[in-house]
Amino acid sequence: MFRYLLLVLLAPFVLASAAHAQEQDGLLPVEQAFVFKAELVGADRIALDWTIAKDYYLYKGRIKARTSQPGLTLGNLDLPPGIEQHDEFFGDVEIYHDAIQASLPFTLSDASATSIDLTITVQGCHETEPKICYPPHPVKLSLPRDLAANAEAASPLAFKLGGGSVLGSNAESFDADETLPPEQAFVFEAIELSPTEVLARWSMPKGYYLYRDRSELSVVQGRDVEAGAAQWPQGVDHTDEHFGTVEVFYNQVEVPVSLRRADGRAQTIQLQGEFQGCKENGICYPVMQRTVAVDLDAASVDELAAAAKSFVPATKSTPASSTLDASSQNALRSLPPATTSLGILAALLFAFLGGIILNLMPCVLPVLSFKVIGLAQSGESLAKARSHALWYTSGVLVSFAAVGLLVIALRAAGQALGWGFQLQQPGFVAFLVYVLLAVGLSLSGVFTIGARFAGTGQGLAARSGPAGDFFTGVLACIVASPCTAPFMGPALAFAFASSSIVALLIFLALGLGLALPFLLVGFVPALASRLPKPGAWMETLKQVLAFPMYLTAVWLVWVLGKQRGVDAIGYVLIGAVVLALALWWMEHARARQKPLERAFAIVLMFASLVPIWMIARLGPAAHAVNEADSAVAYSSAKLASLRDEGRTVFVNMTADWCVTCKANEKAVLASAHFADLLKQANAVYMKGDWTNVDPEITAFLQAHGAVGVPLYVVFRGNQGNGQVLPTVLTSGIVADALAPRAP
Repeated sequence: MFRYLLLVLLAPFVLASAAHAQEQDGLLPVEQAFVFKAELVGADRIALDWTIAKDYYLYKGRIKARTSQPGLTLGNLDLPPGIEQHDEFFGDVEIYHDAIQASLPFTLSDASATSIDLTITVQGCHETEPKICYPPHPVKLSLPRDLAANAEAASPLAFKLGGGSVLGSNAESFDADETLPPEQAFVFEAIELSPTEVLARWSMPKGYYLYRDRSELSVVQGRDVEAGAAQWPQGVDHTDEHFGTVEVFYNQVEVPVSLRRADGRAQTIQLQGEFQGCKENGICYPVMQRTVAVDLDAASVDELAAAAKSFVPATKSTPASSTLDASSQNALRSLPPATTSLGILAALLFAFLGGIILNLMPCVLPVLSFKVIGLAQSGESLAKARSHALWYTSGVLVSFAAVGLLVIALRAAGQALGWGFQLQQPGFVAFLVYVLLAVGLSLSGVFTIGARFAGTGQGLAARSGPAGDFFTGVLACIVASPCTAPFMGPALAFAFASSSIVALLIFLALGLGLALPFLLVGFVPALASRLPKPGAWMETLKQVLAFPMYLTAVWLVWVLGKQRGVDAIGYVLIGAVVLALALWWMEHARARQKPLERAFAIVLMFASLVPIWMIARLGPAAHAVNEADSAVAYSSAKLASLRDEGRTVFVNMTADWCVTCKANEKAVLASAHFADLLKQANAVYMKGDWTNVDPEITAFLQAHGAVGVPLYVVFRGNQGNGQVLPTVLTSGIVADALAPRAP
């Protein structure tokens, strides 16, 4: 596997080297370096023969046979022993010099088939200067069953490739004045380089050329497969009477293309090439389209995730004035078409709007207490209102910037993380339980931070200063992460795919939107003047608002139990009791002015952290999808199987810590109406649980441009890559998504 991955990583360099080498004197085209013949011998065997030029060799392990012909099953290649040697790319290998005679057994269940169609792929090198290795070279065979002895069937010029012939260097045998049919002038073919990359190739006879900027590649048929940006080699500048100075390719051009797949099962895709070319001093052909079948091997979860992370979408054209790099263009895929051309400005606007809406999401409940109190205290004076607003905003912005840079740094290091990733860590969830418990105890008057204050009037106002406002902003950022508001997804997708500076700006815009209500109160006198004046009533308000904090801590304990089981609940409750004792003891010691007692309280605080360490060592709890909602547990194999059956599948990617997810499930997905919609559409409800880190679900999220949960995708059999629904659901949205579509 390691050697195979190394080949994929080195492929662009190998291709560039091969392309350059073929321009050098004395280096043969691949078809002449490894002359290939094939013929049917009997009813169940194909004879294969290679004549290898001097100073060239073929790898035994890189000779492969594949077919997509219905009813045709290939056996194992019968290859002779090779020469053992150590290769700098593949380690210990066997190679062939001079010639090879091999055979390939097969069975054919379709008696009416008139030909045997398959692809033989080889790879070899030139072992003297210039030392180069050719990329994998596929040859598609169509051997007539009734012409097994026909010499033409064994000629390399007779192998059918994309409807044409392999012309190669023998193209000079054509009459130079003859204008070739498009299928012979531009031969198009493709082969798999890896489960997430294919190699496309155009071959042209002498005197014909292909336009670079008028050639595109795309996947037109396949299960959840999308072609990325093609890795074109350097072409030749050509002054063209039709288009001016353009980049073109002569003879042959090989182009690697990355694939983004949500379905890891082996499959056959249809790769379409759309291109245009000309004959020198002759005609220019109209735009042509060719489609070839490419067999893809099964892809692992890690391969799918890596391909999704590095995926760069194909674009028809990239203006020279564009300021976006390839990864930024990738993120723009998730933005609505109307905003795509706006680029960074659109992403910033979406982040700002998402931050504003975040104030209305249920995840802000834990900081509701602080927000209400802060707004009430803003009624003291305009100066106080501005101070509260600025310090709160500072806390929000600093926290969002820190979270953003952490996510970006970890993703750059290869960690597939998204929005809300910290709540997948049980240790962090337990720590957040402590924080919310401490805040609740403070609001209840069990302890105070700083000097003791009177209970009413100006004393109340003095309790909240810059530090308190800043901490409120920090807490608002931390506890807002379980929610994904509308507009946030596209903005964060753009951020994760952009440079650090752009990503930081997007996270700051998100924080600015979250802080906007406080800023308006602080800097719009008409709003601040309408707020009630502080007074004794605020002490009661504080004590009442402590209870949302306790309830949120209880909810996080429940999340922790889902992640690590009942043992984790026991540990965090023990730690919470020790923390409460430490805080009470700290307040008690401060009143008595006993330094030793305060030191003991500090020791208790550190002791309360031990359960967090113990929780982090626990393994994930067994977590099954709730059968009450008739959901099927997500797996890529199960999804592919259902789609192959032509079923409609409603996929819900959720997590126990995702408040938006739970709100959608309670309001829409757990309703009888949703069950009726599924029944009417003969649809399957599939649920993926991202409460803990799950690479398979992460790969699915990345394949659909999502930065976190919730993610809702509706698949209609094998039609397309699925319809992604908004993060906030309504019954109408779901009904429309599941409604029958005209064929």
